[in-house]
Amino acid sequence: MIPPSTTPSSPESSQVPSPRFGLIIVGDEILSGKRADKHMPKLIELLIARGLQLDYADYVGDSRDRITATLERAFASGDVVFSCGGIGATPDDHTRQCAAKALGAELVLHPQAEALIRERMQDVAREQGTTYEPDRPDNVHRLNMGVFPVGAQIIPNPYNKIAGFSCLGRESGAVHFVPGFPVMAWPMMEWVLDTWYQPLFQKGAWVEQSVIVFGAMEATLTPLMEDIEREYVGVKVFSLPSVDHPEYGRHIELGVKGAPELVGQAYPTLLAGLRRFDAKLGPELVR
Repeated sequence: MIPPSTTPSSPESSQVPSPRFGLIIVGDEILSGKRADKHMPKLIELLIARGLQLDYADYVGDSRDRITATLERAFASGDVVFSCGGIGATPDDHTRQCAAKALGAELVLHPQAEALIRERMQDVAREQGTTYEPDRPDNVHRLNMGVFPVGAQIIPNPYNKIAGFSCLGRESGAVHFVPGFPVMAWPMMEWVLDTWYQPLFQKGAWVEQSVIVFGAMEATLTPLMEDIEREYVGVKVFSLPSVDHPEYGRHIELGVKGAPELVGQAYPTLLAGLRRFDAKLGPELVR
């Protein structure tokens, strides 16, 4: 079920904005450089494929206080936030406990998550040719992976059935918790988007059009950029300078992004403005 605040606005209520999308990456291994984060590029890819975009990302180590503070902000934001990592049952996994503290909620064994964990343990026992022993200490400990804040909804895990979970924010929005392993996290994030947020999808409703500009300074072009944003409300102008590009060398990629009809009007104005500066223009790009 989609939280009411995340339902897209109708033409009659076009002033109601769609939620922002955020990402939280949890784990000392990312901040120490032992592992590189792969979740942000993947979430950007998943969102872009649906006409959406990532608004921000936070990285936090395995500190309960910092994780709790980060989640408190997420729950209060009204945003749609994905949290990757720290939902296992080892001593360095704190995310479930921190989520409960941030919400002021109790932790309980979720019945659906419990059933899936038990199903997984039975599958493993069959694969290994052994007997499933539900009361064996290690099997009892595995049930901790299904302990979530009261009111959480599960996120199915197609890889090994160990579910993630979703919690609604205090006012609106939601935080969706998935494992740190990409093979599990990525299909789970995709499931959340397609199950909860499909009405927000805006395929074909957002485009970027830009041009490579040689021999110009950003400061010189700033008035032109400001004029375009004032004239075409809803269009964003972007400037991406580079000093050592392997193909173009020193240059600026200057462009506009937004609804196709607005971009179609703003981009020719941008080109005309650049020609007034006698700027040398290179390839044009459309995304």
